[in-house]
Amino acid sequence: MKRKATAVWNGDIKTGAGHITTGSTVLNQTQYSFNSRFADGIGTNPEELLAAAHAGCFTMKLDLDLTQAGYTVDSLETQSVVTLDNGKITKSELTLQAKVPGISEEEFQVIAKGAEETCPVSQAFSFEIVLNATLL
Repeated sequence: MKRKATAVWNGDIKTGAGHITTGSTVLNQTQYSFNSRFADGIGTNPEELLAAAHAGCFTMKLDLDLTQAGYTVDSLETQSVVTLDNGKITKSELTLQAKVPGISEEEFQVIAKGAEETCPVSQAFSFEIVLNATLL
């Protein structure tokens, strides 16, 4: 399987702007700029896209692992916060809230940690990954 996205940039780094389009067109000429990356400007940025990819991948992998362990998931909600520090991405912090009937806290934590370590996006990252998992 291959997926694609295209980025276009015009102008200099501070005053220029660009847009990103994904193959599925879920992002379709979605704007990004210096301000959307380093301030509170309108548009997306690479770190936000990495955070979305990590939260989505981890959540799907956890659902798969819980299902394979015999549990039926009521809900999984994951937030990823990706940190950019001095021009380097240094961390993705996953915060999970889960409703999984019948699972013990201990087994839940083991399965969640396994999903964090084995989801394809986690495996692609070389920076720190932190998981804070809460079973509701």
